[in-house]
Amino acid sequence: MLSTLPSFESRDPAAPVFYREHGWVLIDTLSPEQTATLQGWVDEVASWPIGGGEWIHHREQTATGPQLARTENFTPFHAGLRELLTQGAMVEVAGALLGEPAVLYKEKVNYKLVGGAGFAPHQDAPAYRFVKDHISCMVAVDDSTLENGCLDVVSSRYDDILPMDEKGCITNSVVESMAWQAAPIRAGQTLWFHSRTPHRSGPNTSQKNRRALYPTYNARREGDLREAYYAQKLREWQDARDRGEKPGLSLIGDFQGVLLDE
Repeated sequence: MLSTLPSFESRDPAAPVFYREHGWVLIDTLSPEQTATLQGWVDEVASWPIGGGEWIHHREQTATGPQLARTENFTPFHAGLRELLTQGAMVEVAGALLGEPAVLYKEKVNYKLVGGAGFAPHQDAPAYRFVKDHISCMVAVDDSTLENGCLDVVSSRYDDILPMDEKGCITNSVVESMAWQAAPIRAGQTLWFHSRTPHRSGPNTSQKNRRALYPTYNARREGDLREAYYAQKLREWQDARDRGEKPGLSLIGDFQGVLLDE
């Protein structure tokens, strides 16, 4: 079942108003034809070799064997995705919701293929270095359903960083005190959410993949920090290896699967 969440056109002036109240908003971003093109682009990125370039593939171990969990740092190597995320409607919506011009901070594809793991309740902000004002979104590459691990969000709880456990995720007592809302959406829609909006997602227990494109934007006045973000992330991963630890998928421990260190 897909969502009955209210949705807005990308230039609807009501969208920022809804976003400021709830900390998230659903935008009808792509036409069916554009969605099909995006699906092809994600297929292309997924086919790139492990360790074959500066892009970053992550794999997870599932009951049926290793499979892709995430790809990051791909816009320098894919013109179509670079244009989608840095020009036109996407960056315009980011700016409208931030209330000022925006620039791409980072990007990833979360694949959540059949059997893929979910993510514990968390806020994105603790994992993002350097910037104060940023906004994330999930562009649904495939239909995102209750069965294949859609996002759950909490409305109107983005004013501050919530208490965290040792993994950087929201503590259980706080999780249990909040009203969580499932957000299944169709392919081509974009769920925008503040980097402090609590969210989580379950595993993919269906027989259909749930791929999603996740760009994050920051206020342009804070600078174009995308390269600095990835340089810092690689340093922190290497520091973990130097300590004899396995690097995580994120800079917090929200991923609930078994990650394979490439």
